[in-house]
Amino acid sequence: MSPMLQRHTRARAAGAALAATAALLVAGLSGSASAGTAATAANAADPAAPSAAETLRTDAAPPALLRAMQRDLGLNRGQAERRLANEAEAGATAGRLRAALGDDFAGAWVRGAESGTLTVATTDADDVPAIEAQGAEATVVRRSLADLDAAKARLDRAAERRGSTDAPVWYVDVRTNTVVVQAVRTSAARALLDAAGVGAGLARIERTTEKPRALYDLRGGEAYYINNSGRCSIGFPVTRGTQEGFATAGHCGRTGDSTSGHNRVAQGTFQGSVFPGRDMAWVATDPNWRATPYVKGAGGQNVQVTGSTQATVGASVCRSGSTTGWHCGTVQRLNTSVTYPEGTITGVTQTSVCAEPGDSGGSYISGSQAQGVTSGGSGNCSTGGTTFFQPINPLLQNYGLTLKTSGDGGEEPPEEEPGGTWAAGTVYQPGDTVTYGGAAYRCLQGHQAQTGWEPPNVPALWQRV
Repeated sequence: MSPMLQRHTRARAAGAALAATAALLVAGLSGSASAGTAATAANAADPAAPSAAETLRTDAAPPALLRAMQRDLGLNRGQAERRLANEAEAGATAGRLRAALGDDFAGAWVRGAESGTLTVATTDADDVPAIEAQGAEATVVRRSLADLDAAKARLDRAAERRGSTDAPVWYVDVRTNTVVVQAVRTSAARALLDAAGVGAGLARIERTTEKPRALYDLRGGEAYYINNSGRCSIGFPVTRGTQEGFATAGHCGRTGDSTSGHNRVAQGTFQGSVFPGRDMAWVATDPNWRATPYVKGAGGQNVQVTGSTQATVGASVCRSGSTTGWHCGTVQRLNTSVTYPEGTITGVTQTSVCAEPGDSGGSYISGSQAQGVTSGGSGNCSTGGTTFFQPINPLLQNYGLTLKTSGDGGEEPPEEEPGGTWAAGTVYQPGDTVTYGGAAYRCLQGHQAQTGWEPPNVPALWQRV
C-alpha cells in the first residue's frame, strides 16, 4: 500500500493523600448523573472554583458539533451536552486519581451513552475504597500503566528494526490490561513480540484484515494544496511569535514545500515535518492569511477552539476534513503505534471516526478542546472505519507553537509568569510540577497552558501539592 495522496486531478500516594483528594473529586458520575450534578460535586471543596466542564467550556460546543455527535453516536441533543460535561469531569477525576495512585495507576476510561461511568484501574486492592468514594468504578489489575507503556515501547523499538506491515497496529489497552498487537498474519505478531521480548501473558493478538494507510488528501478542516498538486486538510491554526500558520500531518508535505489555500491562493511554506516516526508538521502562512480559533463545522459553521486538554479513553471526539466534512466517534486507545508502508508511527490515538483521502492533517476536537491532526486509517465514511490522529500537544511542543484559541489576542505568551515557573504557552503532561504564587502544583491532564488557566484557577488541570 502507498499513501493515498488526493491529487487535484483526482510511587503511589499514601492513604491520607487519597482521602484528601477524594474531597475534591467528582461524585455521582455513574448512571444518569447530570452535568449539573457533576459540576456541583466537583466544586464541593471550593464552591468558588470552576468545574472541569466550566474550565473546558463544554457549554461552547456549537450546534454543528452537537448535531454530528447526535448523528454518529446515536444521541439526542441533551445527551450530547451531558456527555461533553461528564467527560470533562471524568478527565479531571482520572487525573487526580493518577496523581494519587502513583505507580499503582493502571489507566482510566469512560463508558455509557452519556459517558456517565468512569472506571479507574489500580494494581493495589487497598485503593478501591478511595476510588469508589470519588464516584468512579474501581478494577484491580495485574499491571500498571507504566508497565504496559514500557512493553509497548519495546515493541516500538523492535518494529523499527523489522519494517513489516503484516502486524500494522499495536497499542496499550487499558480496558483489558494488556498490550494488543493487531495483525494480518498471527505469525507476524508473534515474531514482533518475540523480537521485543514481550511475553504472551502480557500481550494479546487480534486478527485483522485492514492495513491502515496515510489519508492524504486558516480554519481547521479546510483544504490546502501542496506544491499545487496533493491536497490535505488544515489541522489547527497556530502562532509562533508574530508568525501565523497551522498544524497538520507530516506525511502531507516536507520542509520547504509550498502550499496554496482552498481558494488556490498562495498560502505558505512547510517549516518542519516529521514522518514516519511521528506524523506532525506546521506551515507558516503569508501575511494575507490569518490564524483563527476555529475549526470548520457542518455547513461551514465555526467550531470554537478553547484549549488542548487531552480526552479520556471512551470520550467522544469529532473530526473535520476537506473530503468528508464532520464526523464523530470515540477515543478507542491512546499511545498506539501503527505501521504504514512508509514506516511506523508511534504515539498516535486510535478512534472510531471515519475518514477518507484528503482528510489527512485535519482537526480532531473533543467539545472545544483540540485533540490532534488526522494521520491515517482504514475503511471509509460509507461503511465505517478506523482512524489515527497525531496528538496536538506533542506537535505544539516539538515546534514551539501556540494553539490559537478563542479569547487570545494572538500575542506570544511571556517567557515566564511572575508568580513562578508556570508559563503560558508551555505544554504540560500529567505529573509535571510548577510553582505559581508561592505554591507548588502538579499537572493532572495534558494541555497547553494559556492565560486564564493559571494553576489556582483550574483545579481540573492542576492540583496543589
